[in-house]
Amino acid sequence: MEILFLGLKLIGAGLATISLGGAGVGIGFVFAGFLGALSRNPKEENKLFSYTLLGFALTEAIALFGLMIVFLILFGF
Repeated sequence: MEILFLGLKLIGAGLATISLGGAGVGIGFVFAGFLGALSRNPKEENKLFSYTLLGFALTEAIALFGLMIVFLILFGF
């Protein structure tokens, strides 16, 4: 029974790791949007960059929540 629980734990942690890939794609979209907006309106660089950093931080927070779930699955149960 214990070996089954360990296997299910590892499968669950592996599935939860998929969220990190989604966060990477999200960060790519944030910076692609920044470059597109910057090329259309270069005078607003400071404002656009601050919005980009906010988007990056929020997207990275999602990745950290996913990583926290992985660690909870592996070491919490």
